[in-house]
Amino acid sequence: MLRTEKVLQLRSQHGRSVRVVREHYLRRDVPCRSALCRAGCPRDGKLLSDDVTHYVVPDWKVVQDYLEILEFPELKGIIFMQTACQAVQHQKGRRQYNKLRNLVKDARHDCTVFANEFHQNSYQPREKGESLEKWQTRSIYNAAVWYYNHCLGQMPVVMVTEDEDAIRQYGNETEGVFVISFKNYLDNFWPDLKAAHELFDSILQARREREIESQENNGKEYPEHLPMELLEAGIKSGRYMQGTLNVNKHRAQLEAFVRLQGFGSKETELQSDILIYGAKARNRAIHGDVVAVELLPSHEWKGRTVALCENETEEKAPADTTGDPMPTGKVVGIIQKNWRDYVVTFPSREECQSQGRNAQKVLVTPWDYRIPKIRISTQQAEALQEYRVVVRIDSWESTSVYPNGHFVRVLGRIGDLEGEIAAILVENSISVAPFSEIQMNEMPVSSSKNPWKVNPEEEKNRLDLRDTHLVFSIDPKGCEDVDDALSVRTLPNGNLELGVHIADVTYFVAANSYTDVEARARATTYYLADRRHDMLPSVLSADVCSLLSGVDRYAISVLWELEGESYEVLRVCYNKSIIRSAYKLVYEVAQGLLDGDTSVADDIVELKDLDEGTREKKLSELVWAISKLTDIARHMRAERDSRGALELEGVEIRVQLDDKKSIHDLIPKQPLEVHETVAECMILANHWVAKKIAESFPHQALLRQHPPPRQEFFTDLQECASAKGFSIDTRSNKALAESLDKADDPSDPIVNKLLRSMATQAMSNALYFSTGSCSEDEFHHYGLALDKYTHFTSPIRRYADIVVHRLLMAANLKETKDVKDKLFSNKDLEELCRHINNRNRAAQHAQKQSTELFQCMYFKDKTPETDERCIADGVIYSIRTNGVLVFVPRYGIKGAAYMKNKEGLVLSCQGERSCEWKPGSLQRFQHKITSTTTTGESVTLSLFDHVTVKILVQTSRCHADTIKLEIIKNTPYQAAATEVSKKNFGVVKSELVREVSQSAAALSAQEKARAVTEEQYLEYQEYCQTKGVSLYQLLEEIRDLALLDVSADACSC
Repeated sequence: MLRTEKVLQLRSQHGRSVRVVREHYLRRDVPCRSALCRAGCPRDGKLLSDDVTHYVVPDWKVVQDYLEILEFPELKGIIFMQTACQAVQHQKGRRQYNKLRNLVKDARHDCTVFANEFHQNSYQPREKGESLEKWQTRSIYNAAVWYYNHCLGQMPVVMVTEDEDAIRQYGNETEGVFVISFKNYLDNFWPDLKAAHELFDSILQARREREIESQENNGKEYPEHLPMELLEAGIKSGRYMQGTLNVNKHRAQLEAFVRLQGFGSKETELQSDILIYGAKARNRAIHGDVVAVELLPSHEWKGRTVALCENETEEKAPADTTGDPMPTGKVVGIIQKNWRDYVVTFPSREECQSQGRNAQKVLVTPWDYRIPKIRISTQQAEALQEYRVVVRIDSWESTSVYPNGHFVRVLGRIGDLEGEIAAILVENSISVAPFSEIQMNEMPVSSSKNPWKVNPEEEKNRLDLRDTHLVFSIDPKGCEDVDDALSVRTLPNGNLELGVHIADVTYFVAANSYTDVEARARATTYYLADRRHDMLPSVLSADVCSLLSGVDRYAISVLWELEGESYEVLRVCYNKSIIRSAYKLVYEVAQGLLDGDTSVADDIVELKDLDEGTREKKLSELVWAISKLTDIARHMRAERDSRGALELEGVEIRVQLDDKKSIHDLIPKQPLEVHETVAECMILANHWVAKKIAESFPHQALLRQHPPPRQEFFTDLQECASAKGFSIDTRSNKALAESLDKADDPSDPIVNKLLRSMATQAMSNALYFSTGSCSEDEFHHYGLALDKYTHFTSPIRRYADIVVHRLLMAANLKETKDVKDKLFSNKDLEELCRHINNRNRAAQHAQKQSTELFQCMYFKDKTPETDERCIADGVIYSIRTNGVLVFVPRYGIKGAAYMKNKEGLVLSCQGERSCEWKPGSLQRFQHKITSTTTTGESVTLSLFDHVTVKILVQTSRCHADTIKLEIIKNTPYQAAATEVSKKNFGVVKSELVREVSQSAAALSAQEKARAVTEEQYLEYQEYCQTKGVSLYQLLEEIRDLALLDVSADACSC
């Protein structure tokens, strides 16, 4: 091993430039990762295939500019040199580097990384006076030559570069190593890969346009960003503040806010976000970017908009529509760009004609209102007018009004269900392809003819509970992926034993296996309104790991010994176990047994075909177990309530499937006590596992924290409650819980539900974190009132639970040192937690958006004037300067209802007649709003008033359709409108999904009739991993869809 020194200019996580001198060690045993190797390199892990015509080595510039082409699965045998990877990391930032890392890890892509800078024979020190770019290219070429020789010339190596000097210098230097341009490579090796050629042309054209623009435009549209060194110094001194830019989607042209982080917020002691008013002050920052902000003088501060708005593009807001002035600033620099793929729509035919017939530069409109229009160069604008397409932003120069980007691919037709679902997935950066062959090869074999069986050797290492414990599961109807099961029994000493048994997924998913890497990337199962994308292959999630009844399964069991009367926890143990669930119950049946209704026993499959005596005995045992579990859960809940646990409100909906696994009904989930029983047992298990792993691994355990909300977020809740004479104390979770319990109007139950919903929206997000990243007093979970909490009970659908299972086994089950060595360090766990938190937010947003899509498609074809399904009761829950916000209980919809339209007319409601638009004025008060016409007619609407609303759909060619509400009467709709019967709700929801599904099927048939190209058809299929068969748990995973606005930083336990 040789030792040298290497000088690096690195950028920290916060964007700080750091000069680092590192010891650099060279060795001969760096593995090549090729299946062709005959030199004895390690062959574990992913290997480069030997079933290709050549290996390809991209130069650093090719990796930077054309990575999305290198992602094409058709391109095989790619060797990414360490030099090129580091160039991407240091010059393109974390997001692009992570894309490269994920590409290399992905088992579906035939590529690898060679650490050329650590190999004694391939490392090239930088020569004096040599530019960084030339040294990088020389290093990569020399590594390519070494690789060719290392493989004994068995495989030609093609180096692709954009450096013409390198092509001339190295092109004929080494036999078997070819140096050509990337365009030449695509033309000669992949002439039929049309999509790659189109993408190459798009990226190249965008780059040329940027170069031309930078030469021609001298006028500045925006100020230049400050250098990173000045930003760092300014943030340290407190002159600048650092935070993430969040654009107001309802007023995207005007309003954005920066949530503070780092030094700035401490120095200035600001207690609110910073308003960034107008595009100029935003200075080319895009929603999601980490920015540096300079505060404006206080006399220039402005207030946030308090009027309702329809995503308009006005450059300024009326003076009477803003609130009190708040800290206002301007962006002076971008610390980290968080650009992603954007779904856009091309201009309509009329708009294209106004730009000129041969215009190549086109302004496309993003699907997300918060993203500015993007200028791309293409000649396909007319052909793509009816499609949703994906683009990427390349740059945004100070001389340009709009950012520049390039076309990537087509998603689908505007308005088609598959195209709209694909847009939702792309917008949330969800890319879930089918599991690869290499991942499926890691799966256990299990079929109806040859079901999976317990391994006799493994059986010796596990606690066998099959004959000693009555284990059963309680889940929604049709559930296939049963994560958890319960047990309770009386011990010989008179105490009780409570058991929570969780599927042992980690036995089948080894750390760092291909399946594990894929599950880590997905982080969660994604539930949409008509499909789901699984985190794990179905052979695990629906079979071998699912705790089905009557079959042997591996589990991790948490067993508590409880005092027989007080249920005090006396001891707890954690075991690898083997269980055989006796019953797979559904919630309704379990509740029936709890209520003493033994007739529901007819629905228990496991009790059929038994003689009467045996049946009665087993039923009696089951009823006792459910009753005892419920009693224990009541006690545990009461304990948490005494510490301030919150009961927050949300509408939960359950999907009902028919025998063919097609959607049959979408009905509201009725609250049952047995729901609380199961939930409380899971919370208990999560809490005790959290304590165990935090004690064993104080610096590298994965826990879940829920920080206390910021007090200013409770303002709307407190003002709203005061309208009914209620006082909400928010000083602690206990005070808040007690206040919400008291805020009950016996004459209108919806009042308390709405107040709890508003409390939910005020919550901070619950987040995963590493115990080594913060002090123990920050571990607390505010909503659950627990000092430590984690997620342990759903490893089939959450990767965080898989990590926790491994930590628990390492902590408690006397695993070997090898297992502990595979645990994440604090730094790696911090990064993983950020990733999982990000993916969870994406899953919530995608779920919410897909549900809204179905709602809009349902109402879109209705005639509001004649179809009674478009008329419903609404409850006012917020007052704005030009209208009100209304909740519609019948559909779980929240939306804006205007009382002043664009023409300046105001709403007039007289008696039983329908409301009309008339000239007049509006006056807003704290708890009410009054509309007065010029003829003296007046109507006042107050918080919690019930009104009759008409539900319409506001269509948009470029964006997602949205629900729009119109007040048609200032009286409630029907006598019992606040409590719609279960039957009516179910019928309406059933019709909603059935009609949308039928409409989608018809559109699909029409699409095929149009002779859609094969490439487009494959694009549609990319997003259809599981369809129809996976709806059973639609909203069991994602809660609070209707009342809970995810964008409002709502909490999820």
